[in-house]
Amino acid sequence: MKKIKIFYCFIAVFFLFPVTSTAQDSLSGSYTDISRIGLVKYMGAYVSSAYINKKEDLPSVFQKLNFTPGIKHKGTIPPDLVTKKAVLKFNISNTADTAVSLYFLPGIYFENAVLYKEENNSLRKIPDIHPSITDSIGYWLITLQSHDSATIFAELSLVKTYIVTIRPRLIHPQYLDSFIAEIKSTHNQDNLLTYVFCGLLLMMILFSIANFFQGANRDFLYYSGYAFFIGCMLLTKAVFDFRINAASFFFESYFDFILQGIGIIFYMIFMQRFLDTRNKHPFLHTLYKVGIGMLTISLLFYTWLHYFSSNFALEYLVENTSKMLLLVMIVIFLVYSAKRWKDKLLRFLFWGNLFMLIFSVISLLAVMMENMFQQLPGIFNSSLFYYEAGLFFELVFFLAGLNYKNRRIIIMQTREREMLKTQNQMQEYEKELAVYKAQQEERQRISADMHDELGSGMTAIRLMSEIARNKMKENTPVEIEKISHSANDVLNKMNAIIWSMNSGNDTLDNLVSYIRSYALEYFENTPILCKVNMPENIPPLEISGDKRRNIFLCVKETLNNAWKHSEASVITIDFHLNHVLVITITDNGKGIDMLQLRQFGNGLKNIAHRMESIGGSFKIERKDGAVTTLELPV
Repeated sequence: MKKIKIFYCFIAVFFLFPVTSTAQDSLSGSYTDISRIGLVKYMGAYVSSAYINKKEDLPSVFQKLNFTPGIKHKGTIPPDLVTKKAVLKFNISNTADTAVSLYFLPGIYFENAVLYKEENNSLRKIPDIHPSITDSIGYWLITLQSHDSATIFAELSLVKTYIVTIRPRLIHPQYLDSFIAEIKSTHNQDNLLTYVFCGLLLMMILFSIANFFQGANRDFLYYSGYAFFIGCMLLTKAVFDFRINAASFFFESYFDFILQGIGIIFYMIFMQRFLDTRNKHPFLHTLYKVGIGMLTISLLFYTWLHYFSSNFALEYLVENTSKMLLLVMIVIFLVYSAKRWKDKLLRFLFWGNLFMLIFSVISLLAVMMENMFQQLPGIFNSSLFYYEAGLFFELVFFLAGLNYKNRRIIIMQTREREMLKTQNQMQEYEKELAVYKAQQEERQRISADMHDELGSGMTAIRLMSEIARNKMKENTPVEIEKISHSANDVLNKMNAIIWSMNSGNDTLDNLVSYIRSYALEYFENTPILCKVNMPENIPPLEISGDKRRNIFLCVKETLNNAWKHSEASVITIDFHLNHVLVITITDNGKGIDMLQLRQFGNGLKNIAHRMESIGGSFKIERKDGAVTTLELPV
């Protein structure tokens, strides 16, 4: 006995192949001896078939029926007959000495079956007895006493799906579990592949949700919706494959198309956002908008037809028309993307949709040319395998496109951050510049006020003290002398402060010139000859007032020490510039005792502290006199 072959279809077949039957009516005296059935017997050649309306009662009309020998439709039942009830008629006998019981299986997708036994030109209902198994509702027990025969009528209510096929079998009770296991094993490879692919979709869902919560990007949320509903559709097909229960009937007859449709709606919304079609691709935005509207209306109309209408042919047409329009949309997208080949993101999606289209067509051909594909080995004869392969390649190219878009977004965000950082730096610089300008203006105002107010006052004091001293001549009090010297000293210090505060003097050239002028004037009426050596070209470098003032005070303190302690006749000031301002003050005096530096007290400490505060350095040496070196980076 050949291995039982189970036909299972996933997509509608539009063509019906005409069948010419030469079998004899089962009522012609041909009986099947059920006592000889050891395992299972396919009854397709031993039955007669007919159809009655849904509301008709078989016992009332069975004698008027025109039965066709064999199964009238050996493939799937045409959509216009799905809402009718199929009637099978067959003869059985029992030649054994004991009663024999067998289970009757009409096929997979039958909501209910009522079995009758013909007695005296009438039908007696056979009690509904089901086996104690999970899918018990698909099997009905038939018992025939020893040396008895009977004509059995089976009234079959069909599930509203386009893959209903009549495959009547009589199964020995002891072989029932093995029979069910054998049926399911024929699609184990397909189901295993489906579970693996659903696992990939689950990973995509988790990945998309994680990205949504990290970046609040709703693109990922819509794609996770698409992956969820498509994954649910495939998972239910695998879980309820060849299962005979209400859940299997619900998913196969109605909910699988709903899941697929909702998933595709999420995908089209995702594509609108992922490609920013509203701004970059208005044509695609309109295309997907129309597609979403069309599919929404189709799902609603399909639902109404399924639950509130008996016109399954129209329901079937709505489903297949929707799928055909979706394929047309894919073709339109491919043409649109090909014309914009330079858009790399569109290019990734082009390849994904192209593979999806190719494998969808192959899947459809696998259904329509079932006999040819059944010759292929393993999973390659399954239409679902090709559909899942198309989804897999679409997923691969989507991830590649997502990676490309994310890299581009990261680059743009980096540029924006750099621009924002630059703008912030510019704003900070402008603020600092404004503060600096305000400080400079304030310094100039203060220096001007000091010059105008204090300067004139100190000059008046010094002038009046000189007048008083001249009038008193030899009788000049010591206090008048002190007043004159103090006024002169304060005036010099004030001039130095005014000079340092004036931002117009913030140049290296001005600093060198001011030190030179001060030194020459300081030793003008003394026995010490002051020499100043300056570079021929002083670069126009800016130097702040604080640095100018500290350097000047250090030079002033050094010159004062030389005048008081060196006993020198010549003092030389040298300026050197090479990224560092070096001021060397040399005298030819008695030199300085490096072990007795304390006698200079706070003077040298102040010089060192001032130079350190402005980032410079100070050192003093003994070389045929004293050599003081001040260094400051400029």
